[in-house]
Amino acid sequence: MASDATDRQYHLDVAPGDVADTVLLPGDPERVAIVTDRWDDAETVAEHREYRTATGTYEGAPLSVTSTGIGSPSAAIAVEELARVGAETFLRVGSCGALQPEMDVGDLVITTGAVRGEGTSEEYVREDYPAVADHAVVSALVAAAERLGYDYHCGVTMSTDSFYAGQAREGFEGFEAAGSDTLLDDLRAANVKNVEMEASSILTLANLYGLRAGAVCTVFANRSTGEFRTEGEGRAAEVGSLAAALLHEMDERRTEAGADAWHADLSL
Repeated sequence: MASDATDRQYHLDVAPGDVADTVLLPGDPERVAIVTDRWDDAETVAEHREYRTATGTYEGAPLSVTSTGIGSPSAAIAVEELARVGAETFLRVGSCGALQPEMDVGDLVITTGAVRGEGTSEEYVREDYPAVADHAVVSALVAAAERLGYDYHCGVTMSTDSFYAGQAREGFEGFEAAGSDTLLDDLRAANVKNVEMEASSILTLANLYGLRAGAVCTVFANRSTGEFRTEGEGRAAEVGSLAAALLHEMDERRTEAGADAWHADLSL
């Protein structure tokens, strides 16, 4: 699968031919195995720094998975270098904190758009540019969650650069960032569903480059109720994998129909 050394990417150590058109993006490198355990087959093709990449098939559809590490700076590097070697669709699969009180630990959140609370995407485009998920990716993620019978919520995500101060948690020795006392209430009032650290940069870069992206995260904590459990860690990976297979089928159906975009009349 290797290519000429000059085509190999500096951070991810991948080259053209190493990855499929669609790539799942967990944060933790250890979650790569959680993803590929559900596939028909998989082979690790690269491992460098926080980036671990495997390629295989799921329900006959070719796909890859690359860990991004924590936060938008490293996630943006992953999108940049994966795009350079041919990836066209990116599905973030991770964990998050829920903001609305009715959301349970173990539920899924499918992102339709994101508040750009991280700073990485601001280095690419003006701050009022929206971070929007691709509609076909959202449709595939919803269909996958329905088929698998998992509880899910669709809506707006907030991505931050800080797990502590940026998400209204106390810092060292009780430090509280300015505005942290009202941040979560403000987000709830705006009907923001969840908070995490990568989605908005992934969505922004994909849109800028004419690619497509989406995100699905498992709720580990509810910031309204204070509940925290690492429950359902594999659900986002399972839904993301099935969504990738559905997207493969959707793309074939769209091509056969000669349609410019996926739409409801092209039902599976």
